[in-house]
Amino acid sequence: MLQIRTPKNRKVKRELEKRAPKLVETGKKTLILHGTKTSGVLNEVLTEIYHLKKESAVKYSRKNDGIKPFESGGDASLEFFSLKTDCSIILYGSHSKKRPNNLVIGRTYNQHIYDLVEVGIENFKSMHSFTYDKKLSPRVGSKPFITFIGEGFENVEELKHLKEVLLDLFRGEVVENLNLSGLDRVYVCTAISPNKVFLTHCALRLKKSGSVVPRMELVEVGPSMDMVVRRHRLPTDGLRKEAMKTAKDQAKKEKNVSKDLIQGKIGRIYIPDQKVGDMAIPNKSKGVKRERREAKMKNRDDGPASKRPKEDSEKPKEDLE
Repeated sequence: MLQIRTPKNRKVKRELEKRAPKLVETGKKTLILHGTKTSGVLNEVLTEIYHLKKESAVKYSRKNDGIKPFESGGDASLEFFSLKTDCSIILYGSHSKKRPNNLVIGRTYNQHIYDLVEVGIENFKSMHSFTYDKKLSPRVGSKPFITFIGEGFENVEELKHLKEVLLDLFRGEVVENLNLSGLDRVYVCTAISPNKVFLTHCALRLKKSGSVVPRMELVEVGPSMDMVVRRHRLPTDGLRKEAMKTAKDQAKKEKNVSKDLIQGKIGRIYIPDQKVGDMAIPNKSKGVKRERREAKMKNRDDGPASKRPKEDSEKPKEDLE
């Protein structure tokens, strides 16, 4: 039987509440790991992806042994690091003679590996190799456009899977409304062949077009690279069905409450008939006392004149004589 441990202090309790499931989930965090052996190109790729996702990414610089994501039991370390850092997207880089400049992108569900995509990096160009006006540099944490060009993203199974993973990696936090003036970057993904995708990062420049919708110009700011799909592992049907479940909103509907754009929240109140005649009024109520006091003051003002004072009985009587 599993032992349920309760938090011992408030700090641990707050941390557990952050990691607990929510009706509306926050943005996904990314964990970046290095394998036993990596190349200079792969180190630059991992570093620049970390800079693009700096606010929602965790990067480990130490080398990790024994991580083999596509082998049974080889993904235990990935699940451990995912649980430790509360990250649901993992980037793992390794380099070997058989698979040079190898990058594995994985997603987790309930702190377990959900799916994996393995790509090889070719023709990499870093941010420093592009010359452009520095005023066009995208801001850190801004919401990006992501565009996919090519029929391969709709027809080829490997590219369809890669499209889902890249969307989760770069889109950031999901929002309902977006200010057009805050858009300053675009990720362009082009399907060159059934197993090769060209990825580049561009700055977005908005110009006047004579209409409400502005004219957009793209300025390549890097990084850019070719991704060659090598291996991929899809989730099982049962795991996919479980992960796609959405919790229903448990908020109860408020009765007799409506909302208006101008007046805001409007409530309707029902008051039963008040039977005043059947109410029991005490004899010594404040209202009765006040009425009696007012009546007494009125009678005093309207009453007869005051009586003359009596003669002093001790005063000697006058003699009649």
